[in-house]
Amino acid sequence: MIEDAVKRCSRCKELKPRAAFAGNRAARDGLQAYCRECWAAYHQARQLAKGRKVRPRVETPEGHKFCRTCEEVKPHSEWHRNATASDGLATCCKACKAVKGRRGHLMRHYGMTEAERDAMVASQRGLCVICLKAPAVHVDHCHETGRVRGVLCFNCNSAIGKLGDDPDAVRRAAAYLEGTPWKPTLVAPGVYRLPS
Repeated sequence: MIEDAVKRCSRCKELKPRAAFAGNRAARDGLQAYCRECWAAYHQARQLAKGRKVRPRVETPEGHKFCRTCEEVKPHSEWHRNATASDGLATCCKACKAVKGRRGHLMRHYGMTEAERDAMVASQRGLCVICLKAPAVHVDHCHETGRVRGVLCFNCNSAIGKLGDDPDAVRRAAAYLEGTPWKPTLVAPGVYRLPS
């Protein structure tokens, strides 16, 4: 029974638990001939012999993983889960994934890079162009043409969105705030003329 729980690696000749070997359905016992460590070293040597670029292995403590994007070793709690990965974790840490996500969102939705957005914010002196108080953080665009108009604060961006991006509605709101009430004039039964 103990013999069934272990296997000898044909490369390093050490007896190791079955969990130290990757699966291989073609093998009689259903496991690779080399242990995982020996297989990784063998695979890396073959790739180098073929002239391919091989990423160096980075030793990490138990419960940690190396992020190749930011090149930092981080605990598993700073990684999203990925059921299809061999270690069950994503390929980059949560922070790097968030940066990639923001970059991709800008390009997909607005067709602009982070540098272009940052240049637009700098041209606005870092402030929302409507209220001139809050920092500019939300890209505003025309929903009909897709053209980027500027970078606004959250409140101003949502306000013009709630007004339907309608300049007339914004003018009426401004007149209302200035104390000029607008009332439609009855021209004919059921027909009203809005003030200009």
